[in-house]
Amino acid sequence: MDMKGKYLVTAILLVGTLSVGMCSNGWIRAHATYYGVNDSPASLGGACGYDNPYHAGFGAHTAALSGALFRSGESCGGCYQVRCDYPADPKWCLRGAAVTVTATNFCPSNNNNGWCNLPRHHFDMSSPAFFRIARRGNEGIVPVFYRRVGCKRRGGVRFTMRGQGNFNMVMISNVGGGGSVRAVAVRGSKGKTWLQMTRNWGANWQSSGDFRGQRLSFKVTLTDSKTQTFLNVVPSSWWFGQTFSSRGRQFV
Repeated sequence: MDMKGKYLVTAILLVGTLSVGMCSNGWIRAHATYYGVNDSPASLGGACGYDNPYHAGFGAHTAALSGALFRSGESCGGCYQVRCDYPADPKWCLRGAAVTVTATNFCPSNNNNGWCNLPRHHFDMSSPAFFRIARRGNEGIVPVFYRRVGCKRRGGVRFTMRGQGNFNMVMISNVGGGGSVRAVAVRGSKGKTWLQMTRNWGANWQSSGDFRGQRLSFKVTLTDSKTQTFLNVVPSSWWFGQTFSSRGRQFV
């Protein structure tokens, strides 16, 4: 490639970076709103399928992500540090304030050039999280910076059994470290091979095997490529609706 071609490639990469608001210090420009729900745990669930983020280990600091960030559920469980851009909006931003939120929901696009439309990066936050960085009385939108951070969780990774009959599905939550899951494999106590699971939706993973009456082991790979194996984390007496923990074994 000649020098002219190299300059052209460099220019294209620079424009692509600027289009999503990347800053030189690793923070990315975005905007944030809040969806105005009360603090009831049942009101904070969403498209990741956690139902109750308190039971999932996330607490009240959660957010719905725009499509550019949600990535068809791949970001579920991931953690983002968000701070308000005080110089850009000193009226509504709290100076120096930041909050870490967990991705639990999807903010859909609309036909009116909405803030969650592609390619915009947007956080529709729970009200407890939003008012950690913005002044009360603001019912609009604030400019923010964000970056991915490691998730700090208490206790072990949680596996909630879902499905019915020979349809097995597991919801994985309270994941530390990278937080968001890229791949899952399951192995029953009656077999010796790992069966790759597929993402059904959000944080729910399904398999084609019938594992009733077996102890279950899971191999979990995060989006940062870290992998851990949780042997016999689910006892043979399991049933749909039950949740089991890895008892302190956790991603960091």
